[in-house]
Amino acid sequence: MKITDHIKGRGDKTLFSFEILPPLKGGNVAQLWEGIDPLMDFNPSFIDVTYHREDFILRKRTDGSFDRVITRKRPGTVSICAVIQQRYKVDAVPHLICGGFTKEDTENALIELHYVGIDNILALRGDARKEDRFFIPEEGGNKNALDLIYQIANMNNGIYLDEALTDAAVTNFCSGAAAYPEKHADAPNMESDINFLKRKVDAGAEFVITQMFFDNSRFFQFVQRCRERGINVPIIPGIKPITTRKQLQTLPAIFNLEIPYELSQAIEQCKDEKAVRETGIEWAIQQCKELVKFGVPVLHFYTMGKSEATRRIASAVF
Repeated sequence: MKITDHIKGRGDKTLFSFEILPPLKGGNVAQLWEGIDPLMDFNPSFIDVTYHREDFILRKRTDGSFDRVITRKRPGTVSICAVIQQRYKVDAVPHLICGGFTKEDTENALIELHYVGIDNILALRGDARKEDRFFIPEEGGNKNALDLIYQIANMNNGIYLDEALTDAAVTNFCSGAAAYPEKHADAPNMESDINFLKRKVDAGAEFVITQMFFDNSRFFQFVQRCRERGINVPIIPGIKPITTRKQLQTLPAIFNLEIPYELSQAIEQCKDEKAVRETGIEWAIQQCKELVKFGVPVLHFYTMGKSEATRRIASAVF
């Protein structure tokens, strides 16, 4: 079922969804189910499955030189999505990224997802590799999320890379895009970032999910600016509670966001990590209640592979 259909059928109810991380290579998939099971009580409309770009390791040869070897730390997104839909009867939404994929690779991934009954895709550019200062697209790949959304839209119209194909199977993916209430780190300003989001929507994105934020006023302003710009698809807020003191430094640096002074002060005054966690959860509860009152269609939680904080927030909100 498409996310847009879930939203159309919700009435006045705010829906619940969350994002998971696939296990690290060699990890136990049972740990994944342990992170999902406690959240099923809240009837998630969909479960978002992340995908991380390949990286490189240096492998030493016998002669002392080194080979650059591609490695993927979290494989198995397609199979995990298929199992989630089979095991939980909940729609799985895989991330599809540009980095590390040629357009041919992307087409093949979309064919696989179509075969296993996936209806929704979150189309992302993806992050730069750790060793790269800036994002570098794969040779022969999509350079950004806009190009990726165009490719998905083409397959929805039966247009494949091989122009000689006739009567090619038509897919019916519902594409989503990422949005940034505090601007994407690579965008020169908020206006250009919203303009690029508008282009993604015009290309075929039917819903957007935002980066995490901690100041609801930023989200409300962002939604208003999007509506004024003619972006009328559902805008789903992404939520993550602060659970460690260290995140006061890491989250702004990694995700290009601000943490409100009131929240940072409260966390800095906590006597231990348990108090930090409680403060972060309480802030997120109040944040979610205000978003529900605002009328958001879905509350989407970034669990980072751990469900307990999200479970407590959802218990207080839903």
